[in-house]
Amino acid sequence: MYQSTTTVVGNTHEPSSPPVGTALAVTYLRVSTKEQAEKGGTDEGFSIPAQRDANHRKAESLGATIVEEFIDAGESARTADRPDLMRMIEYVQTHKVAYCIVHKVDRLARNRADDVTIHLALRDAGVMLVSATENIDETPSGMLLHGIMSSIAEFYSRNLATEVVKGMSQKAANGGTVGKAPIGYLNTIFRDDVGREVRGVTVDGDRAPLVEWAFKAYASGDWTVSQITDELKDRGLVSVPTPRRHSGPLVVSSVHRMLTNPYYKGDIVYKGVLYRGQHEALVPPEVWYQVQSVMAAHKSAADATQVHNHYLKGSVYCGQCGSRLIISNAKNRHGSVYPYFVCAGRHAKRTSCTRQAVLIEMVEKLIEDYYTRVGLTPTHRDALSGMLRFEFDRMMAAETEELSRLTTNRDELEAEQLRLLRAYHADAIPMNLMKKEQARLVAELDQISSRLEQNHSEYAAITDTLDKSLEVLDDIAGLYARCDDVTRRMCNQAFFEKIYVDEDSIRPALAEPFETLLDPAVHANALTWAKNTHGARTPAESSSSAEGLNPVRLVPPTGFEPALPP
Repeated sequence: MYQSTTTVVGNTHEPSSPPVGTALAVTYLRVSTKEQAEKGGTDEGFSIPAQRDANHRKAESLGATIVEEFIDAGESARTADRPDLMRMIEYVQTHKVAYCIVHKVDRLARNRADDVTIHLALRDAGVMLVSATENIDETPSGMLLHGIMSSIAEFYSRNLATEVVKGMSQKAANGGTVGKAPIGYLNTIFRDDVGREVRGVTVDGDRAPLVEWAFKAYASGDWTVSQITDELKDRGLVSVPTPRRHSGPLVVSSVHRMLTNPYYKGDIVYKGVLYRGQHEALVPPEVWYQVQSVMAAHKSAADATQVHNHYLKGSVYCGQCGSRLIISNAKNRHGSVYPYFVCAGRHAKRTSCTRQAVLIEMVEKLIEDYYTRVGLTPTHRDALSGMLRFEFDRMMAAETEELSRLTTNRDELEAEQLRLLRAYHADAIPMNLMKKEQARLVAELDQISSRLEQNHSEYAAITDTLDKSLEVLDDIAGLYARCDDVTRRMCNQAFFEKIYVDEDSIRPALAEPFETLLDPAVHANALTWAKNTHGARTPAESSSSAEGLNPVRLVPPTGFEPALPP
């Protein structure tokens, strides 16, 4: 058992004086949500103490003394603007510290840009970043693994958001209300006959009649939105209070959103798709459509904005000034329409750009031609796959000791459970003590099982992501050619950060992992690794060859949703 160098006082941990000549370290702990930080009814939940224990064990193995602890409880790693992270950076810049210890790289940052910024700040202060559970150090191999793991953390964060959107889309498709119900309705929670939590929506008896009146009054054509807003205020319509916001009268923009919301006629719109809702409609469809007609009639032609959509919109940028390219449809004297991309900076006179408009058809062709020039040969693919899998296996091997310890702890806890049960049946302990101890054992077993399962699932996700990334590059031009416009948009957004359009060419800025997987320098490293590991070389010789590689950045793909056609 390690000897802690901190004294716990309330929720703070005051460092004791380290022995003279001992390397000094700081430790950083984080959980993403307030629920995690307060799980189990404690001030720190379960995750923070577990991270602290692992970090202290790592400090002990390094022969270092932890002199300061920084905790961000309930702070997302999607942004570097976290209170204790900022305090830690300031601390290491003004104190002589050798190590910054984190439980995992994703505790520090979940996007590659922040990870690089934080790592550089630590390195400039002379501090080495160390992970308690990952083989991260300043060696070429350690830096390679650091880049891979921080990229995996970014992929996990983005993929989680994608999965949440999928769940919300399915809920909307089933007619459920996504998020907070609009004014005139109330969100409800109840449990069904088998104890499952069911969330629904019911009509707000106090506010619904006023909402119905507003629709009927506006449909008559005798009221403006501003007049409706004032009348609703006089009649006492106020918003539903929330923990963060008091109730109050509606403003004009809120009333305008209410009158244009198809939810009130029984429909749900999510991500631009209309679904039939399960909730009760407050307004007949014919009244709702009449309201839209009156609103359109009131709308000035000068206020009307024409929107043009195209699958390249949002991906292409001006090669001269870097502004987005927007769509403009030009019509000749014969009535023929020609769609162009024009520089938004020049169009809005925000820049001095002189870039002329370019036919959309030409940009489409340039991008299609680019896809035909990229890809991987079988030799490069095999070398890249082998090198990266080798590093992933090294990563797993470094965690073998931790996995073995967790497995042993699990076996000991299960044996203790059995002894406890036998003692209870033998009337050796009372019921209340047996329940208390069983609850403790179950909580510890759940935590260990979760960590074991997470370790195995992470490795499977990493290798699966690598395989899919390389598979995409096998025939990227063929895939793109078979895509419809919707999937082409998603393909371009996954493959490119930006596409800069010049006079008669494009300059793509590739997104990760494709920038790395198509980098000639990375190909050279992979081929060197494959050459060194081919034949009857010993594992030690193979390892030294891999460690000599230059660090590469590998960001797993966010994926193509829906999947690309076969």
